[in-house]
Amino acid sequence: MYRKTVTYRWFTGLNTTLLALISILCILPLVHVAAVSLSSSSAASANQVYFWPIGFNAEAYTRTLANPLFLNSLVISVERTLAGTLLSMALTVSAAYVLSRSFSGRSFYSWFFVFTMLFNGGLIPTYLVVTNLHLTNTLWALILPSAVNVYNTILMMQFFRAIPKELEEAAHIDGAGYIRSLLTIYLPLSLPSLATLSLFAMVWHWNSWFDGLIYITNYRQYPLATFLQTIIQSGDMRNTNIDPGTLQVLSERTVRSSQILIGALPILLVYPFLQRFFVHGLTMGAVKE
Repeated sequence: MYRKTVTYRWFTGLNTTLLALISILCILPLVHVAAVSLSSSSAASANQVYFWPIGFNAEAYTRTLANPLFLNSLVISVERTLAGTLLSMALTVSAAYVLSRSFSGRSFYSWFFVFTMLFNGGLIPTYLVVTNLHLTNTLWALILPSAVNVYNTILMMQFFRAIPKELEEAAHIDGAGYIRSLLTIYLPLSLPSLATLSLFAMVWHWNSWFDGLIYITNYRQYPLATFLQTIIQSGDMRNTNIDPGTLQVLSERTVRSSQILIGALPILLVYPFLQRFFVHGLTMGAVKE
């Protein structure tokens, strides 16, 4: 037991207040978008909506969910996120496990991975490679170029190196090979890190819009982030598949806000289930003796 000093109590109070203010600032934009999406056309167009709907109207969500282009882009984003996350984590775990072992030339391969973080091929060479491999307008063009994240690989390598080697040595004595040691020892002990890096990969694939813009030429095959970018930033509402008469009733702001909120909802639903692993996953293996 120890007695908290006045300075410590002041620091805790100020720290809590500051974090609460930052949290509110992060939540308020989302609340504003939700309020606009549920407001009437006149109130939204007149910028009268702040954090509470005016003239409650949920027609924007009905029209958005009935839009085949929006639903198709949503399905493409779900497929990309699931396939991209699984492939990225499989490659990350495989590379990290090998680099965490002691073998001749390990330093060379480790620095080879680090080199790709500092110097990459660039946008034009990457585009030429994707085009020459005939991957444009396919799901693989959105997955393969970012399949290996070196930063995540280095983090995973540090997680594996923090696990006592005696566990693997005991497994080898019992007849287990490297693959079985990875599957039965390292992966179960690395669940916090796996959850954290999987969340990183999911958020990346779900929010990435630029690669869809350059690798997909048919707007009907856009992932959701690219679809929303073409509507929100460029102001092009032709791809919403909503007739002009309906837009006069709903307002472009309510339609855009409803699509933004629906697009952000999947990550908001997944994050609470992975939050308990997040802090532990970031700190585990951060300090190496």
